[in-house]
Amino acid sequence: MGGFVHSRQAIGLGSLLLLAGILLIGRAGALLSVDRPVLAPSQDGDDTQPIRPAAAVIDAQRRGPARKVAQDLIAPPRLDPAEIERVEPRPPLSELGLAVPPKTPMPGDWRAVLLYRPIATSSAMFESMGRKVIISGVQGIDPERSCSFHDVTWPCGQRARAAFNSWLRGRALKCFVPPDVERFAIAAPCSLGKQDVGAWLVSNGWATALPNGLYGRAEATARGAEMGMFGPVQ
Repeated sequence: MGGFVHSRQAIGLGSLLLLAGILLIGRAGALLSVDRPVLAPSQDGDDTQPIRPAAAVIDAQRRGPARKVAQDLIAPPRLDPAEIERVEPRPPLSELGLAVPPKTPMPGDWRAVLLYRPIATSSAMFESMGRKVIISGVQGIDPERSCSFHDVTWPCGQRARAAFNSWLRGRALKCFVPPDVERFAIAAPCSLGKQDVGAWLVSNGWATALPNGLYGRAEATARGAEMGMFGPVQ
């Protein structure tokens, strides 16, 4: 009787182990077949339809063409060309953004030459190394000219030449001149270091700007500040 009881217990334990093994095998198959379609019952209860895994559905949505949403709200409104009005551009906020006047083109054979020990013969002319050079873009003061300020007359021409010589102090000027020495005076742009000679003369009132030249604003400043010939006796 005791052997029969032990046999039934062994059979029951074996059945439980077999059932556990079947459940483990089914669970492992479900984990390994992620992409396998899963059959789901239809609404009628008779037919079955495969259900795609969620990952496959998401990939299909990403690869699908994008559709436009609220296009009328995002797109710019349509304008009638007849309603468009062209207006003049506003003036610049300051003169700093204005283009500078173009430089006067020089002849192709002219070169920058250093002229040593210049001597001013007037407020806008000097002699150096056998050349006579007039500073271009300005009108010098004749050495014999006199100026009047508050009914006081003074020899501004001589004072302008002396001021030019004092500023030069025998230092070399760099000028754009032709290759050959000319018998007559030539007009050329010159600089002393980084200082434009014409700008210095006009801004200090020792020369006037030529019409439509580069130094009109400098002359207006010199007149307003009563510099050089526009001011008192010096």
